[in-house]
Amino acid sequence: MAPPDTETARTRLLDAAEELFYARGIQSVGMDEIRSTAGLPLKRVYALYPAKEQLLEAYLQRRDVRWRGRLAAAVEEVADPRQRILAVFDWLGTWFREPGFRGCAWINGFGELGAVSDVVVRQARLHKEAFADYVAGLVADAGLPARLAPQLVLLAEGAMVTAGIHGTDAPAAQAREAAEALLRGH
Repeated sequence: MAPPDTETARTRLLDAAEELFYARGIQSVGMDEIRSTAGLPLKRVYALYPAKEQLLEAYLQRRDVRWRGRLAAAVEEVADPRQRILAVFDWLGTWFREPGFRGCAWINGFGELGAVSDVVVRQARLHKEAFADYVAGLVADAGLPARLAPQLVLLAEGAMVTAGIHGTDAPAAQAREAAEALLRGH
């Protein structure tokens, strides 16, 4: 059997890293386990990502693109600008109900390695800034005061943390209700 091409190998490696890092944490997963899960020779793994931190960064970057893309696709299905803001919380509820949900990968990674990994800190900040910018855009599109955006982001972030800890989707509905109250006030 011929070895997989570079893109296939990279995808298999990132899929394995995502599965393991998200389910068990970053420090508890070694490169050999990722290699084994991906079904790749160790030499191939290190040719693609010479250090675990490079693989970690690629995993977080890819997850960011996919996560934000899924959120935007769900929100774009809603026509009314105010309802689009609330659709963020509806989508969070859907995400919280997915099998294997363990909270926000960037919050989890920051909690685990934020004191020692510049890569994790940078990727967590980039992801959270992009999410905040997205919500700010929704608030602007709805003609609402810009000061509402950070308040809505805090509701969403709090829902993510709470859902991850308690293993329930209830925080999405609770945050949505609070967001509705904020919108009614404007």
